[in-house]
Amino acid sequence: MKKQIGACLLIAFVFTTWAQETKHTIFMDLAHGQRMWNDPKDPVQNIGFEESQRVQYMNDELSKTLKPHKGKVSFLKKEISYNDIAKGSLLILHVPSSEYSKKEVMDIKKYINQSGSLLLIMEADYWTDLEKTNVNDIIKDYGIHYGAQNKDTLAGGYARKEGIVPKKLKVTYELGRSIEGGEPFAFNSRTNEAFAVYKELDEGGRLVVLGDAMASLYMTEWRGISDYQCQEFMDAIFKWLLRE
Repeated sequence: MKKQIGACLLIAFVFTTWAQETKHTIFMDLAHGQRMWNDPKDPVQNIGFEESQRVQYMNDELSKTLKPHKGKVSFLKKEISYNDIAKGSLLILHVPSSEYSKKEVMDIKKYINQSGSLLLIMEADYWTDLEKTNVNDIIKDYGIHYGAQNKDTLAGGYARKEGIVPKKLKVTYELGRSIEGGEPFAFNSRTNEAFAVYKELDEGGRLVVLGDAMASLYMTEWRGISDYQCQEFMDAIFKWLLRE
């Protein structure tokens, strides 16, 4: 009897500990030709040492961001369906290079409309083709739209102390893509053109849309400058999206 009670207490402890450690499941899409992100535990052919180190670094930094919020990343390596992501706290689409099917677009919008959160990040033409990825089909119903890439090649960006960011931050940015709609909160330091916007729907869904990936890759150093505040920037984004 004592052994049975002990076993039950152990199971209860393990379950309680797991529940406490994982409050949010964050789904990261890897099924649409993502150009910059990968699962560090999944060996990829023709990937060099530096690239594998970069993937590991990004995932480590993301884990640091999510740890205070008890978040855990789950990689999606097949077609996205509503049933798969419905219980998640956040869906991330990070610089895809291939098209989302009509069903995927519908299921992603259904998820957002059911109070889900979306972080969508795109890049300049060198990395991905906006028309081929059809990500605008996902966000256009929410009054947000990606436009052409910025022709200003000078680096540097900032986030304004407004909306979802608690203080002004210096963030990495170069040659991003313009965004129409939403509430702007991060900008090109030279032109003040927005490359990051957010929006909360009446139904409760939340979106953050970025037109440049450098800060989301935790690139704290670029072109001789090494004090970019990417961790603080991404923490503010995740905190808002996860409703923390």
